[in-house]
Amino acid sequence: MDESTCGDEDRISNLPNCILNNILSLLPTKDAVSTSALSSKWKCQWTSLTSFDFDDSILYPSNANYSVEVIRFMNFVERVLLLRDNFNIKKFRLSCRVPDNAARVNAWISAATRHKTEELDICLFVDSSLVLPRSVFNSEVLQTLKIEMSCSLILPDSISFPCLKTLQISLAIFVDEESTQNLFSSCPVLENLVILECEWMYLKKTTFSIPTLKSLVIEDLPYFGGSTGGCVITVDAPNLLFLEYSGLLLNEVRTCDVPSSLEKTFIHIPRLCNEQEEFDRRAVGFLRNLKSAKSMKMSNATVKSLFFAGSNLNRLPMFQNLTYLVLSMAIDFSFQAMMDFLDCAPNLESLVFSEGFSLFQPFSDNSHIIKVPKCFVSSLKEVHINNFYWLDEVIWFLSYLLKNAAVLEHMYILCSKYPPVEDLEKQNDIKNHLQLLAKARARSCTITIV
Repeated sequence: MDESTCGDEDRISNLPNCILNNILSLLPTKDAVSTSALSSKWKCQWTSLTSFDFDDSILYPSNANYSVEVIRFMNFVERVLLLRDNFNIKKFRLSCRVPDNAARVNAWISAATRHKTEELDICLFVDSSLVLPRSVFNSEVLQTLKIEMSCSLILPDSISFPCLKTLQISLAIFVDEESTQNLFSSCPVLENLVILECEWMYLKKTTFSIPTLKSLVIEDLPYFGGSTGGCVITVDAPNLLFLEYSGLLLNEVRTCDVPSSLEKTFIHIPRLCNEQEEFDRRAVGFLRNLKSAKSMKMSNATVKSLFFAGSNLNRLPMFQNLTYLVLSMAIDFSFQAMMDFLDCAPNLESLVFSEGFSLFQPFSDNSHIIKVPKCFVSSLKEVHINNFYWLDEVIWFLSYLLKNAAVLEHMYILCSKYPPVEDLEKQNDIKNHLQLLAKARARSCTITIV
């Protein structure tokens, strides 16, 4: 074969159909269908797709008549579902505004569930309530279900998800305890549960009792002036590996029987002025039940909650398994709370300040009254500080670490570029000071400054 022939060869079109279908499945369905205009080979290729992604956001930037574009979008979806081959659907994603007549949208969803969809992702923008087809909540093959819609989640009496492993619900309003509990109790093999910015105002309590659950994410940040009398959410997941919670604890989250297998946690609890003492108590109670965690990330606001918890802070247990801690924070009056928390992690090996470290109070004259955490003496080996500023208070803390962290092996400092350091001579003096402290230690410690 000569070079000219090789250069004109359509290698993509000659790929096996299964590979072509995999390629097309990575595209938005509108683009996949558009390939039918390429050649006779491609004319019907898209009809064998088993993954569909319908998203009407492509209409928003258009200067055309919006109502006309909506009609075109709806006709396009129905045309694709009508002309496609009668294969089972592996993945079906639908993101669109729901018109006055929601029946057409529900018909599309029903068509997907009839074809034994394994992954169903529904994001609907609605102006009023919408009842999803009952078939969404009764599937023998569904493995992933994602629902996002800012309205009441009306659930059928009968729910069955024998194969569901991932469930994600966003922005929905849970309307009653019985149906909500039925939803979470009808997933016998569920491994991943994500609840994002949902409303629990009509519930007093609910329980996630899921033995198979490995990952739980709860984002509960919306605040509309509510009080502490929210829903009590009990988590009973004896095989949980990952837990992420971001919220105000307006809805109290209680965990029970958290296992030693818990690998990672991320906790973000902002502070409010109203009834804050109760929220601080809840923050301590929430952390108390995570004592088996091996890795933890905490926000600055969470540490502040510990500081204001006062005597409740004494209720914190020893985090014996915690070896890796990430703090995303600027340390101000919560510095002592941070030190108290570190004292509850006697086996901590790595400490990371992911967003920098800054002190708003000078501690250099009071270092003798600060209790040295147990981990500084026996286990802390690595300290990472990102977004580092050459401030006197921060330099004091680094010096404090080098003097008191007896087994520290490495300190990694990533300097901030903003604002740039103008006094390079002072910077070099500080580097030399830190290096001298590192060399003067009984156990060597390397300092890397980037």
